[in-house]
This record gives sequence, C-alpha cells and structure tokens, in this order.
Amino acid sequence: MAGVPQVDFALDTYECIVLYPGAAGRALPAETIQRLQAEHAEHMQALQRRGIILVAGSVDGPARNPEPPIGFGLARTGSVDDVRSVMEADPAVQAGLYRVDVMTFLCPAGSLDFPLAKTES
Repeated sequence: MAGVPQVDFALDTYECIVLYPGAAGRALPAETIQRLQAEHAEHMQALQRRGIILVAGSVDGPARNPEPPIGFGLARTGSVDDVRSVMEADPAVQAGLYRVDVMTFLCPAGSLDFPLAKTES
C-alpha cells in the first residue's frame, strides 16, 4: 500500500467510504429522491447487519470543496475493491443520486471501537 506512514506503533487498517452528491441527483423528481434515500438507508443497514460496514452516517456542515461529502463510513474487510463493489450496488449510487469513493484509512491500533457492529461468532 502506498503512503503507509512509518511509525513506531501498530496501525489498524479500515476502508473509508465517502459519499458525495451525484450528478443525476439534481435532475431527479422529489419522489424518486425520497425513494432512493430510503433504499440507500436499507442498503447501508443491510451491510451493517452483515458486518461489512462498521459505522456510517451523514455529514453536514461547511466544507471547502464545492461538492462536499454528504456521508461517511468505515468498513474493515481488508479490501477497498470489495467495499467499493458493495457500495456501487447501492440503488442511490446506481441511479446517480450519490457517488462513492472508497480509500484506505489508517489509525493507531485499538483507537476505534464499534459497539454496534456485528461481530463474527
């Protein structure tokens, strides 16, 4: 992995999911947007129940980017490509209401806890 910091402590690796407004979202009727938002929420809840997504939620507030992110999440599957694939299957992403980017997130080992995340038994 490129850009891994050289530090003298262990790192945990996650997949960072960032949702942005999609280009098609501006042209969609309000009823379609509401339906897609509900389908998106169902998709994300299903991914969390399956243990793929650890945490996800909306982002709100000022940002410098002209199209600031509207959602953020973390997964821990070991594969950015796998997470990108399940996120691209999101009905709201497929319809263009949202667009998604997935990248690697590194932090000091043990610094994050996800009490609501499904654990493998």
